[in-house]
Amino acid sequence: MEVLIFLGIMAGVCFLAYLLGLRDEKIREKYLLKKLKDGFGQAPGREYRQDDLDHLPGYYSKHHEKFQIDDTTWNDLNMDGVFARMNYCLSATGEEYLYYMLRSPHMLDDFDKMESQVEFFRKNDDARIKIQLIFSRIGRRIRYSIYDYLDFLDKTPNISNRRHFLMLGLMVLALGGCFVNFTFGFLALVALSLYNIFSYFGIKNEIEPYLASFAYILRVIYSCDYFSKLDYPEIREDIERMNNAAKELRPFTRGSFILMNNGRANTSGNPLDILLEYIKMALHLDLIKFNQMYKLILDKKDELDEIITITGKLEAEISVACFRESYKEQFCIPEFAGNNYNANELIHPLIADAVSNSIDTNRGLLITGSNASGKSTFLKTCAINAILAQTIHTALGRSYVAPLYRIYSSMALKDDIFGGDSYYIVEIKSIKRILDANKEEGCQVLCFVDEVLRGTNTIERIAASTEILKAFSDSRVMCFAATHDIELTSLLADKFDIYHFEGNVTDNDVQFDYRIKEGPATTRNAIKLLSVLGYDKAIVEDAQNLAEHFLKDGVWA
Repeated sequence: MEVLIFLGIMAGVCFLAYLLGLRDEKIREKYLLKKLKDGFGQAPGREYRQDDLDHLPGYYSKHHEKFQIDDTTWNDLNMDGVFARMNYCLSATGEEYLYYMLRSPHMLDDFDKMESQVEFFRKNDDARIKIQLIFSRIGRRIRYSIYDYLDFLDKTPNISNRRHFLMLGLMVLALGGCFVNFTFGFLALVALSLYNIFSYFGIKNEIEPYLASFAYILRVIYSCDYFSKLDYPEIREDIERMNNAAKELRPFTRGSFILMNNGRANTSGNPLDILLEYIKMALHLDLIKFNQMYKLILDKKDELDEIITITGKLEAEISVACFRESYKEQFCIPEFAGNNYNANELIHPLIADAVSNSIDTNRGLLITGSNASGKSTFLKTCAINAILAQTIHTALGRSYVAPLYRIYSSMALKDDIFGGDSYYIVEIKSIKRILDANKEEGCQVLCFVDEVLRGTNTIERIAASTEILKAFSDSRVMCFAATHDIELTSLLADKFDIYHFEGNVTDNDVQFDYRIKEGPATTRNAIKLLSVLGYDKAIVEDAQNLAEHFLKDGVWA
């Protein structure tokens, strides 16, 4: 009788814990729903931990396109920061696809379907929020990409279930022995259970990363059921393809609930979960199921990739819709036409209250001006918007009309300490890769070079820079370059449009308007800044006289 009372109390506690779990889930969903409604049109505001984005390159690394943004350009432009600014994804699948999208500019003007779906999500709050709630169920609870795990599936030891089934058989015999000789049967059952528990951890450690990945895959597959209940014509085709692939993976889900509760990650304190963990340790149920699921996923990689691609694409499009709404009247739909890079009032996505600038050129730019005047920011603004135009079909400005480009940069370079290359060597290698890329078939190359060949002396820098920039122009590379060498403006006036940025230096301050202006820079603010920062008056005057003498006679006094 006491045993029945105890079991009844335990069942009641478990049921109560289950109800409390449902309540907590409803509270979380209610909070998320409010956040999604109130946050639409706002910047993401998410803070990232160091390892939050380790999984990002997974999908990108397995889906190569004819042209993709290389690492140098990605890092030069701080595209990780741009990604974070537009990342509204609630699932790791969406994040990986958004990353892939930003690194894979279209080489054809084939944005019709994407544009239709992005605007559908932007203008239909009900559909967007329903789908975002589905993605919240998938979640981001995975450190490494599914594709990282799939790479190693073939290398995972093929642990047979024979051993596990043998132990289960012995346990059944020991349990039966309890009815013949309780003491002997019970001790045998305890001994077998303890052996299984101790051996469990060694095996579990080997497959733990895969179990976490499988749990994520299960959530992705289960999400197809939620999608199948939606009836929006704009995404119907995607949902049908997703469901067809999911049918092939249904066996993967059968009996897999034990993988959804990872003991190490479970901090809920739910007695039912704790009891389930001990059962799994004693009976090796999750290890048996792992081997079955392991074999299935090897056979169904293509179907899994199809589901991940479709779900990732849909959530990435929702992120683009949210990103557009956060800029409201400051974004435009790009047009791909003509030979000019023609952009009106472009802004940088990572600068608050950014100053806008416009440009229209068909032969590249050479930009001069003092430090901090806005040259580098302008180059990055043009480069980032070219990438956004060809990836998410969005530019931050009043208008953007240009051809389709292959986009490169050579800007934020550093010495290669481990490779033994000096800054200059790194720089000329970086520029050489752009010249080599231009020899390949494809769209016109658009490149951005900041402080051309700054790593060498003045005479060789001007000579080499002149010939390299001429080579860009003569080979149809659209190059936007910034330089401090005013001499280049006269040497390249017939090849490039000349522009400059300037600042106004007063007795004790310097102010920049960050507006691009036609023609070469005419002020020498670098010397004036010495005075602003308190340098001796004689140093400033002598430097000014020395510069004026050189400009007049062409020699240093």
